Amino acid sequence: MLKNTKNIRKKYEEIQRKLFYMIPEKWDEVYLYASIIERLGSLETGELFFYYVPKGLLKRKPINVYEIPSKFNIEEQEYLKLVEILYKNIKELREEFKRSNQHVWSNVTIIIKKSKFKIIYNYDNLQNSIYNNYEKHIIWRYKYLGQGIECCNKEERNILQRYLNGPKQLDDEEIYEEGVYIKNIKNIVDYETAGYESIQNAEYVSSKDEKSATNQILYKK
Repeated sequence: MLKNTKNIRKKYEEIQRKLFYMIPEKWDEVYLYASIIERLGSLETGELFFYYVPKGLLKRKPINVYEIPSKFNIEEQEYLKLVEILYKNIKELREEFKRSNQHVWSNVTIIIKKSKFKIIYNYDNLQNSIYNNYEKHIIWRYKYLGQGIECCNKEERNILQRYLNGPKQLDDEEIYEEGVYIKNIKNIVDYETAGYESIQNAEYVSSKDEKSATNQILYKK
C-alpha cells in the first residue's frame, strides 16, 4: 500500500513543474521512464527519458526529450543540465520512500494526460533482467506509446516478438494517480537555468548510441 507523505507529494509537484518547463510547445500527453540501480561501492546508475505528444487535432508522433535541443535550437549542454535536475528529483522521490519505510522501487513510469498525473512504481530486478537497456526501451515504447510492431525496424520487431512470445510474468507494480493542478508555468521558450539548483557530486554520461536514444546518469555518493 502506497503512503503519500507530505514530502512525497511535494516531489510529485516538483517533477511536474520540471516537465512542464522542459517542453517548449503545447502538448497533450507526457510519458516518462526512470530507473535507479544500487550497485557496489555506493554507486547508483540509472537512466531517464521521456516523450511528449504535441497538441493537435490529429494524433502526432511522440517527441523524444533528447531531440528537443536540435528541434527547437536550444543549447544542448544547458538543456541536459535540466535533464540532470529532473533525474535528481526522481532520485529524491525514491529517498522519500526509504525515509517513510516503504518498499523501494527500481523504476517508474510517469504519465500525464487529460489533467491526470499517474505514476507506476515497478519493483523489477533490473540487474538480472533478461533484457538490456535498449531492449527495455523498445518494450516500454510498445507498452506505453502504442508503438506497434508494424512501426518498428527489423531489430525492434525481433525484440518485441521475443518479449511477446516469452514467459509471461505478473507485473510487480503499484499505481498512484491524482489530478494535475499546476498551471501557468513558463516553458523553456523563456529559457533560463539560473532559477534551478545545481547538481552536486553528479557525473552525467551522455550516450551517443542512436539505437537507445537515451542518456545514462551515474551518481556517486
